[in-house]
Amino acid sequence: MAAALAITLCVACGEDRPAVARSTYTLGFVNGASTEFHNCLQKAVEGEATRRGVKVITANSKQDPKAELSNIENLIDQHVDAVIVQTVSTDALEADIAKARAAKIPIFLTSVAPADTGSILGAVAVDLNQVGLLDASWVSNDAVGAPGTAAVIAGAPGAASDLLIRGFTDNLPKNITVVASKPGMFDRAKAKAVAAEMIKDHPDLGYAFVANEDMAVGAAEAFRAAGKSVKIVTVNGTDTGLAGIRDGRFAATVSNPAARLGQQAVENTISLLNSEPIDQIDYVAISLITKIDLARAPSYCLID
Repeated sequence: MAAALAITLCVACGEDRPAVARSTYTLGFVNGASTEFHNCLQKAVEGEATRRGVKVITANSKQDPKAELSNIENLIDQHVDAVIVQTVSTDALEADIAKARAAKIPIFLTSVAPADTGSILGAVAVDLNQVGLLDASWVSNDAVGAPGTAAVIAGAPGAASDLLIRGFTDNLPKNITVVASKPGMFDRAKAKAVAAEMIKDHPDLGYAFVANEDMAVGAAEAFRAAGKSVKIVTVNGTDTGLAGIRDGRFAATVSNPAARLGQQAVENTISLLNSEPIDQIDYVAISLITKIDLARAPSYCLID
């Protein structure tokens, strides 16, 4: 099964849904890691579930596809009504979905959606190609046709990070050459080490695309320690990211609020379980944020 972003929207339909609408469900939520994104996503899922009187059972796969499948199996054994999955890797989805379908438990995805949507309950996706394109567009506008170089610090290989990186590199103008690309594993220290190696190998590096803002902090530290001014574009719109825009460490970020993603996931899962006429695949609004846009940047995480 191809696990790419779905392009078209369709009205929910499927076999594993109750014939009569219910107001109370038990949902499973399988998170992929413990980054700021994942923590804010889970907080939003739990908060929205509480607000709607729905029970949610959570598990964390810690970036391990095998653990993800095991978590889904454990939730099936607990007879949940549906499982919301923030996948570790799009390559893992085929086995995840097959296991849940065999147990007649619908799966709802966050961040990504398979091209074949007939096998899932639904998804709230982030158009990762568009996220990458927005950062690439900023680089293009900044370079104004002059030759330049860019480096890429990805997240964890095989995950949504791959789609994000592709969105950036595929949409760069021809005058910008990608000279280095390595994963930072969503870890600030790892990203700092990767950036230090990149700037040593490419001392005239002009731009860096970093797959989240925590890693971007590490990259900025490495570039600054080397005495180099590299323009960093990144993703998420967290408080850390907006602070980096404000003080000049980052040139741009793409706002992708985890809070709204989690809220929509619970809201849409319940609606689809009740066979309400909503789009099976929904998208979270994103926007490019630079220093002049800070006042309109949405909240990334729910406030306690």
